[in-house]
Amino acid sequence: MATLEEYRQERIKKLEALRAAGIDPYPAKTQRDTKIGDILADFDAHENKPVSIAGRIRSIRSFGKLSFIVLEDITGKVQLFIKADDLAPDAGFISADHLKLLDLGDFLEAHGTVGKSQTGEISVFVTQLRILAKSLRPLPGYDGFTDKEERFRRRYVDMTVNSEVRERMVRRSKFWTATRDFLNSHGFVEVNTPILEQTTGGADAKPFITHVDAYDEDLYLRISQELPLKKLLGGGFEKVYDIGPRFRNEGVDDEHLPEHIAMESYAAYEDYEDGMKLYEDMIKYVCQETWGTLQFKIDGFDVDLDQPWPRVKYADIMKEKYGVDVFNPDEAQLRQILADNKVELPGEVGVARMLDNTWKLIRKTSVGPYWLIEEPLTLSPLAKTLLTDPRVVQRFHPVIAGTELGNGYSELNDPLDQLARFEQQQAMRDAGDDEAMMLDMDFVEMLEYGMPPACGWGYSERVFWTFEGVTAREGVPFPPMRKA
Repeated sequence: MATLEEYRQERIKKLEALRAAGIDPYPAKTQRDTKIGDILADFDAHENKPVSIAGRIRSIRSFGKLSFIVLEDITGKVQLFIKADDLAPDAGFISADHLKLLDLGDFLEAHGTVGKSQTGEISVFVTQLRILAKSLRPLPGYDGFTDKEERFRRRYVDMTVNSEVRERMVRRSKFWTATRDFLNSHGFVEVNTPILEQTTGGADAKPFITHVDAYDEDLYLRISQELPLKKLLGGGFEKVYDIGPRFRNEGVDDEHLPEHIAMESYAAYEDYEDGMKLYEDMIKYVCQETWGTLQFKIDGFDVDLDQPWPRVKYADIMKEKYGVDVFNPDEAQLRQILADNKVELPGEVGVARMLDNTWKLIRKTSVGPYWLIEEPLTLSPLAKTLLTDPRVVQRFHPVIAGTELGNGYSELNDPLDQLARFEQQQAMRDAGDDEAMMLDMDFVEMLEYGMPPACGWGYSERVFWTFEGVTAREGVPFPPMRKA
């Protein structure tokens, strides 16, 4: 069996032969006027009509002066019916003598008439062929590219061979389009916020650090869009959102990537009650637009979004499941619960982190959908407390199929309260918790000028991965990889 390099050298020889014949194997302009899917979807409208199509060669069969090529573009595949004597000998086009210089993976432009072969297969009866790009490496077969690491490393090959991967990325685009459409239709304005920040915040996460030569100082890649968006509320905006990448220097697993796309939105003069109503509708709308259904089977969970979502209080479910009093937590009890469930936390962690990981044990068995509400104040330094119980905050998470698919709350706009919470977070950070929030005095100063009451809400593309039923790396076009 020939090696990859032997195949490559053979194709280079064919490339040189094409050039020697006066054929440009990489022309700039294409004359395509019809997509293959249009022909397949409405054969009657195209029958006996001339078309110019373009795509990649997926198979070649030759029988003397008769050849059949299957050509594929993003909309579908069609057979090219080629009689050597019918190919016009125009300069720069493929003649009968050049057909042997074509390989699987080459990109072609075909001009001809739409019809059906004797076997009834929709075909283009070719009169002219032009090469658009000569492939120098052979594509693997449809069943020959299954190694996960190789698929992720050469994603462009993966999408060519495994069309379902390409189709998934189309759905990913629909997911974000539907997100934008919903927010735009409800009066939100999209504003892009900075990725490089002097102080980063808005989430418990370890940031990436980079250096800016122009300032000769280190900056952070944002871990959240939250604080800049809320500064816009202080600047007079009433409904704003941002969709874009955020960066968290954490592990890579089935639910997390260091770089991923996220959306955050903020609405002035609304609270968490308003938010739950709006964003329940939003999730349903986005799912319907992306997948055409509100019923999903996810990791063994049968999830039906098409119902009113109940609300479950954080303190109640922690008491019910593990007997934990979240307002007077017993550190020894929490350590024992985590140890019994084989949860190991790296380094020195506080009670807040232990509570969060205990909740996650409950979450992973929850079918949902339901809203988890009213977390303890110690777990939510940016949310407003509940007037009837200042120990908890006005926060809400949608819990679906064992995971949290978003985060929202009534935003804190009391500058002195916010400063005190930031100082508490900074003390945790100084004590070694590199995921605790930084003290951001610029944000506190904005609050001192005044920010209206508001509800904030955000979710990441983990929502897409969950409903799509794939891992994080399967759910993005080019997943992170170790250097080869």
